[in-house]
Amino acid sequence: MALAAPDATSWSAAVDELAARFRSGPDGLTSQAAAERLSTFGPNSVEEVAQRGALRLFARQFENPIVLILLVAATISLVLRQWIDAGIVLAIVMGSAMLSFLQEYRASTAVDALKGRLALTTRVLRNGAEQVVPVHDIVPGDVILLSAGNLVPADGRVLAAQDFLVSEASITGESYPVEKRPGLVPADAPLGDRTNMVWLGASVRSGTAQVLVTATGRQTAFGAIAARIAARAPETEFARGVRQFGYLLIRVMVLVVLFVLSANLMLDRPVIDSLMFAAALAVGLSPELLPAIVSVTLSAGARRMAADGVIVRRLDAIENLGSMTVLCTDKTGTLTEGRLVLHAALDPAGQASEEVARLAWLNASFETGIENPLDAALVAAGDVAGFGTAGYAKIDEIPYDFERRRLTIVLAEGADDGHLMVTKGAFAEVLDICTSVATDAGAVPLDDADRTALEAIFRARSAEGLRVLALATRRFAPQADYDRDDEAVMTFGGFLVFRDPPKADAAQTIATLRALGIAVKVISGDNRHVTAHVARSVGLDADAMLTGEETAAMRDEALWHLAPRTDLFVEIDPQQKERIVRALQRTGEAVGYLGDGINDAPALHAADVGISVAEAVDVARESADIVLTRRDLQVLRAGVEDGRRTFANTLKYISITTSANFGNMVSMAIVTPFLPFLPLLPKQILLNNFLSDLPSLAIASDRVDPENLATPQRWNVAEVRRFMVVFGLVSSAFDLLTFGLLLWVLQAGEALFQTSWFIISLMTELAVVLVLRTRRSAIRSRPGAILLWSTVVVLGLTFAIPWLGPLTTAFGFVTLPLDTLAAIVAILVGYIGATELVKAWFFRAGPVEPGS
Repeated sequence: MALAAPDATSWSAAVDELAARFRSGPDGLTSQAAAERLSTFGPNSVEEVAQRGALRLFARQFENPIVLILLVAATISLVLRQWIDAGIVLAIVMGSAMLSFLQEYRASTAVDALKGRLALTTRVLRNGAEQVVPVHDIVPGDVILLSAGNLVPADGRVLAAQDFLVSEASITGESYPVEKRPGLVPADAPLGDRTNMVWLGASVRSGTAQVLVTATGRQTAFGAIAARIAARAPETEFARGVRQFGYLLIRVMVLVVLFVLSANLMLDRPVIDSLMFAAALAVGLSPELLPAIVSVTLSAGARRMAADGVIVRRLDAIENLGSMTVLCTDKTGTLTEGRLVLHAALDPAGQASEEVARLAWLNASFETGIENPLDAALVAAGDVAGFGTAGYAKIDEIPYDFERRRLTIVLAEGADDGHLMVTKGAFAEVLDICTSVATDAGAVPLDDADRTALEAIFRARSAEGLRVLALATRRFAPQADYDRDDEAVMTFGGFLVFRDPPKADAAQTIATLRALGIAVKVISGDNRHVTAHVARSVGLDADAMLTGEETAAMRDEALWHLAPRTDLFVEIDPQQKERIVRALQRTGEAVGYLGDGINDAPALHAADVGISVAEAVDVARESADIVLTRRDLQVLRAGVEDGRRTFANTLKYISITTSANFGNMVSMAIVTPFLPFLPLLPKQILLNNFLSDLPSLAIASDRVDPENLATPQRWNVAEVRRFMVVFGLVSSAFDLLTFGLLLWVLQAGEALFQTSWFIISLMTELAVVLVLRTRRSAIRSRPGAILLWSTVVVLGLTFAIPWLGPLTTAFGFVTLPLDTLAAIVAILVGYIGATELVKAWFFRAGPVEPGS
């Protein structure tokens, strides 16, 4: 009979049934059974996804259409023996591919961080005796023994527990340790509500437990997260835009090549020359410096961001940050401080009470049992208030347990002969042992009306997302010892209200991001009341809420519809976080995710840009693209603006270069059938393209207009296509004017025609960069100094080319007469003026909708 694989019934089935399924019992497994299962299930480790071979990884970097186009450019240059051009293009291609190749190891690093959290050994029952075995030897059916300080080495069902608190904040999002105990849990309970289960990677804060192992290694909840991280990262917003842009170029190139090649063959021109000319035209259309432009702009942005406390782990994340339209964030440790604080100490009437705070501080100060953040918060508040233990002596302690859900301290007060019992705990359990209630006039009997009033206060505070405990007291004549039976006939003293406070700058950060056009959404494993309270305090709509249960019941289509209109996703499992991110992406949003726990790793991995903080668990930092080194979340604003600046400058290069190249290529394609010679030699086309791109390297340092920083920058291939066609046709119109001038007015021969048109086309490409780099008038928007002066230098070089001797001869150029130079200048001035007029109309007409 085969061993049943662990499934959701691990927390909903009776222990006897579960033990039978795993063929285990109170004494655990035998050594032989454990060895057999180890060979069946494999070692208890979060295994990495099988690594692709190095050559296959490297080859995959050339899937990008732009890279393929550049390889064609390099091949053409090599065939033409243009060694310098070929070397530059190949260096660009290989450098870009190597950078992407190295980034593929990021997922492996994240998995290593997950593995590092596992304990090396654990105590287990084998052959009815306790043994210490390596963690990787644990198998389903083992009974392991856990105590305070242990990391949980596998997923398992709690068989027995005493004072067993487990910290799983990084897995479920709960900000404080949770109680784990035997019992049954509904099969559909979310991860955080499975109180009879422990999870691989959690840590034991206090108490002891026996646990039946139900899942190991990659079958655990933790392992599922590791598998997601190890998988290939999804395509990001920026990568998607580059791919779509590349396909656009390929379609245009195919049309140009087929048209020009067909025309030349119909004119009986040499096949090889015609093919080389058509291929050079196609290559001339490509922005071959795009990888270099992107690398330079991203590197500059990364240096600026590092100075502001933002570490960029993946360069293209900067542009993704600029295109981000939605920021999803976990609550604990990101919007909140990730620690409990005493929010208020209230008397039974709901009014602030220093006496209640003092009594609670005494209880927490003298408590020696379970260490927990609630007592730490009480002690911290008492220290601030200046409370002291002078005059008090501890007589006895009745430890906390999960049946009573109370902790009691008995004290002797100074010279008083009596003893004071102070009890704190869960509201319902404390109220059950009270028969009176404290008032200003002293204790009075607790009647139904009083109970109703106390329950109303408890519900009201809980509805605010605050955790509420109760406090009660009783005075005794001295006795030798005390036990739980003495917790009776007590006086209800008041309420202790705790909260996980929002970070001081959280509200301002959200307001800032909203002003930048970025919607903020909270995705949290915490309960709905706590999350709603935090949301209100930081300016989010707490009513726009979906729970994990509701999300699980939805079809994907319904989630696509609701996700953009939801501010709070609460009681969410880690897998649901990733599903929500993907739903938002499905609706066209560019999604950033800010998180710091293991439970955030899949979402960080799936988002267009994953953001974490320096204090995050290792796997969250390794899964993130960007890490904030300071707790000041306002650095996000600078990061977003840097991303938008980088994105804007990258799109400048793409739009301007493709429009200018498109215009020149269309012009040559049109005029070729009507000329007895080629309008430009293939090597002249490549030289033109290379020289026109040189100043574009300075676009990384160019100024960006404020309106480009005010809203998210998104890829819009339809808009790029429209820009390319409109301004390309403006360029073509002046090219055709130039052709007519050269042929019919100046009577230019082959060499003079090619030289003149080479200079005109190159100068117009250079000048148009300064015009089209801004939506404003070129006079009102100053370019960056490096871009301006590099353009001026190349313009000067362009005029000088016909007189450079060996370079002139090598490329087939001739010296130009003065009337031709004057005509070139006139055409250049007219082209600049016409482009300014068309630009004003183009941007007034508004953007084209994506996909149109």
